[in-house]
Amino acid sequence: MLLTASEILGLKDRSTTSVHVPEWKGTVTVRAMSGSERDTFETLISTQRKDGEINIRATLVALTLVNAEDQRVFSDDDIAALGRKSAAALDRIFTASCKLSGILSADVGDLEKNSAAPTGDGLS
Repeated sequence: MLLTASEILGLKDRSTTSVHVPEWKGTVTVRAMSGSERDTFETLISTQRKDGEINIRATLVALTLVNAEDQRVFSDDDIAALGRKSAAALDRIFTASCKLSGILSADVGDLEKNSAAPTGDGLS
């Protein structure tokens, strides 16, 4: 069956999952990114590169953690502070976010490689 535009636009196609975060002594809800949010994610990583501070995990967590009303828990302004939280906690949520949003390991590798700030030691 071929779907119409209105059928596609009317679908709820962004799933969520609960992630237990022992470091935070609780559970959070992670939502799959939309196409626009994926573009925002990639743009934020590019902007962070220019600023010299890359927070790939915190950025994705900020974009995908939602509350009971399906609204983001963190704003873009919270990313730096979120990046100072437990790496284990962020990685656990990051992994769930990647899985839900269809972000592959190769995608993350590309973002990290393309976002690596020059070190000035000839190794980058």
